[in-house]
Formats: sequence, structure tokens, C-alpha cells
Amino acid sequence: MVATPAPTPSPRVEELARSGLDTIPKDYVRPEEELKSIRDIFAEEKSILDGPQLPTIDLDEIDSSDEETRRRCYDEVKKAAMDWGVMHLINHGIPEELTSRVKAAGKEFFELPVEEKEKYANEQAAGNVQGYGSKLANNASGQLEWEDYFFHCVLPEEKRDLSIWPKHPADYIPTTCEYAKQLRGLATKILSVLSIGLGLEQGRLEKEVGGLEDLILQMKINFYPKCPQPELALGVEAHTDVSALTFILHNMVPGLQLFYEGKWVTAKCVPNSIIMHIGDTIEILSNGKYKSILHRGLVNKEKVRISWAVFCEPHKDKIVLKPLPEILSEAEPPRFEPRTFAQHLEGKLFRKAAGGGVEDKKPDYDKSS
Repeated sequence: MVATPAPTPSPRVEELARSGLDTIPKDYVRPEEELKSIRDIFAEEKSILDGPQLPTIDLDEIDSSDEETRRRCYDEVKKAAMDWGVMHLINHGIPEELTSRVKAAGKEFFELPVEEKEKYANEQAAGNVQGYGSKLANNASGQLEWEDYFFHCVLPEEKRDLSIWPKHPADYIPTTCEYAKQLRGLATKILSVLSIGLGLEQGRLEKEVGGLEDLILQMKINFYPKCPQPELALGVEAHTDVSALTFILHNMVPGLQLFYEGKWVTAKCVPNSIIMHIGDTIEILSNGKYKSILHRGLVNKEKVRISWAVFCEPHKDKIVLKPLPEILSEAEPPRFEPRTFAQHLEGKLFRKAAGGGVEDKKPDYDKSS
């Protein structure tokens, strides 16, 4: 029998996980259409069966002085962006020492007592989503997700509110600031490559998403406790990212799944990689040439999973999202109506359809079983 619904406001998921419950509250159960496609995430990640797997892109030659070598790297990024819309990036230029510190600082914060973390709690009812919380946004199903999180803006510097950043561990603020700075440089490189892939000047997409002044980087540390019923639990509901680009670190515990060619594919864990998603913003600007893939997060009984997602987002009102005119033609008319990023965000107006682009309908999960 499923337990009674979680009270409002709901307890932290960490507390639920530690309470010894055998069944999860029904508010955390996935939508029915998703349940039939949930499998053992560890077995899936370790499987040696032939099948599609998101590409691993080596960026070691992205700045090569040899044009042919550099072009080969550019073509690999372009192909992955058009085919999958998500990829592992290796040799990305951000030192392993720094990414290890980022992960250690986030892990140490979530190891603090709940009452200590509550000092950083956000106030969603008042419209303040930055800080410590347990549900960041309304999802389509209205269900709660089996995660706690810490969410805050990391760039531009003038938009940071360091007063709500964790004071413990002491390394959290300097490490996160340095990581954000280096990740911003990586975003510029990727946007350059994607621009060239569309036949545009290398700075075009960077300009279209706001440039150094208005592209906003927001970090969300996702903490997924062990779950007694992982086959039922909603970790993260199937969705596409609204961002331009999303960069993700994780603690090498599998959980990310991508909806590719009608099936859910579990992402394997690639050491020292950063997972990068193409978001809705770039899909719209490219008129669907680059894909924003439907994905979801699973949880498990065996291990805690932590991920560090940085969303690179345009200004809500300054930027109008629409296909770039240079890539349109009579044969390729615009697939998306112009709208601001704020309008795109409102109620998640766009939904990802299985096998298709950003659309106003939910995915057909009958194809994913």
C-alpha cells in the first residue's frame, strides 16, 4: 500500500530517506506513462549490449593551430549537437583539480545537518527560488521529485547574491566562482563552434543569447538520496532544458537517461567528463538543426547521486527567441514563433515530443517501453 501524501510544505527528501520508510509517498510516484519504462539503472549503465550511446567528444584540438585538425573537432561537436543534442566533453580545459573541489564542496554542504542547511532555505511562495529547497519548479505531472537541491546564480558577478551562498565549507565560494569563470569560457568556445556549424560568424550565437553582459549562469546542485522504491520514484521528470547550454558534473553514479530514437538510453559514466546539453534556446535559434533532447533522472536504493548542473540562460526579456534569418529559406521555413525567454519559460509552454523538436505536446511514452 502506498503511504499517505507528504504534508504541505513537504519534508526534505533527505529526511524522508532517513526515516526508514518502505514505501514512498504517492506524491513522489512517477506518472503512469513513465513507470513502464523504468529499469535497473546500474544494470543498464554497465550493459555491454550493442545500442546507441551518447557521444564522447574530445575537445583537446578545439584550439589547434592546424585548420584541418581543428575542423575535425568542430565537425564532431556539430554532429553530436544535431544528432543527440547532448554529449560527454573530455579534455575540456577545466582542470580536474578544480572540478574535484567543486564536487567536494557541494558534497560537504549536503552532509551538513538538515537544520544547518535550512538556514539557506529559499522562499518559493515569495518568488525567491535561490537557495536550499526540495522542488524548484512546477512539472507537468504536478508530482514531487525525489531530490533536494541548492540553486543560485553564479554569473554575471553583479547578479550574484553571495549572502545566500553556503558559508560552509569554506572552499565553496572561491571554488564555485572559479569554476563558473572557466565554464563561461568553455561556453563561448562551444557557442563559437555551433555558430560556425550553421555557416554563421563565430560570435553570432554568443551575441544572440546575450553575450558576456546578459548570458546568465545558474547552478543547481541536485542531491538524490537513496530511495526504497526507485522503480516508482520521480527523480527528475522527463523534460528538455530551456537554457542555451547546460553543463553537468556528477559523482559517477548513473541516473541520466535520454530519449533517443524512441527509447530511453542510460548515459554511461565517463571519468573526468562534463555532460553538455543543447537547450531549447539554441534549438529555436538554429530552427531545429541542433536538438534539445528529452531527458530524465532516475534514483536508486544503493547510492546517493549528486549532480552539478549549470544552466546558461539568456535574459528573460531582452532576448527574443526566433530562428535566425540567415538559416531560413523557402525550403526551410521557421519552425518556431518569436517569443521572449520569459514567455518560453512561462508554464513550460514548449514540450518535447518523442522523436521531434520543441513542441506544445507531451512525449508519447508508448514508444519508450
